[in-house]
Amino acid sequence: MGEFALGLAALGRPTYVNLGRDGVHRSVEELRTLAHATLDAAWDAGIRSFDAARSYGRAEEFLGTWFAAHPTRRRECRVSSKWGYRYTADWDPDAEVHEVKEHTLGHFRTQWAETRDVLGPPDLYQVHSLTTDSPLFDDRALLDALGDLRDDGIRLGFSTSGPDQADAVRRGLALRVGGAPLFTAVQSTWNLLETSVGPALTAAHDDGVLVLVKEGVANGRLVVDPPATLSRVAATHGVGPDAVALAAIAAQPFVDVVLSGAAGPAQLAANLAPVSLSDAELEDLAALARPSDEYWTHRRAMAWV
Repeated sequence: MGEFALGLAALGRPTYVNLGRDGVHRSVEELRTLAHATLDAAWDAGIRSFDAARSYGRAEEFLGTWFAAHPTRRRECRVSSKWGYRYTADWDPDAEVHEVKEHTLGHFRTQWAETRDVLGPPDLYQVHSLTTDSPLFDDRALLDALGDLRDDGIRLGFSTSGPDQADAVRRGLALRVGGAPLFTAVQSTWNLLETSVGPALTAAHDDGVLVLVKEGVANGRLVVDPPATLSRVAATHGVGPDAVALAAIAAQPFVDVVLSGAAGPAQLAANLAPVSLSDAELEDLAALARPSDEYWTHRRAMAWV
């Protein structure tokens, strides 16, 4: 069974690609207070893994200040963050562009320094949204710089999105620098609607790679408008569809970490409601998977709210 972690994508910036958000435009201080409350709730629930990114607005800063307020907690936690996107909306919910992607040596160096300044060295540092056409694969200077960071004791990984996730996972994990694998962790989108990366993640897990799964409720789609099968299973267990969707991920043998993207303490509590799914229920839920291209076409059309 995969363990639960808290991802801060919805807690570090005022807008995100997610259905069902409350629509409140919070100030920096208001969102910091909400983030800290959610982190407290996660700690009380036994969560010890937290995931951020440079593009998650103030997420790294909020996590860093939470650790500063609770100095003994950091050594008990596993922290991951990501570089490769930068947040560009400047707290404007109506910004035309919210984040910009750049996989270059200069951007890596800048964002690594920023991460260390506000959060300290993470336990896992990931390339944000590695795709098969990323310039990273052919940038020897960048690969060597990442190899140096790995050799300094920072575990490296990458996240994936899009219909070519499986190919990105395989190609990324095949990279070697200095005779050793560059990446030993991968964070991919896998949920009841989008399961195409499953075989690639299974092979990665079997090779000892740490597998983290994100977007487990399909950016809110599985909660706001759950399929009938998901609603039926949730009703049987007396929990919400989010708890069932995340429990189905945790039950996958290739999953080490399941990320909750909760936007507040109440949503986190709903995500973590205990559910033990039967083999028959898991089989019924597996039938909800959609063609990958269809899923990602829908995902790209979703608005920042």
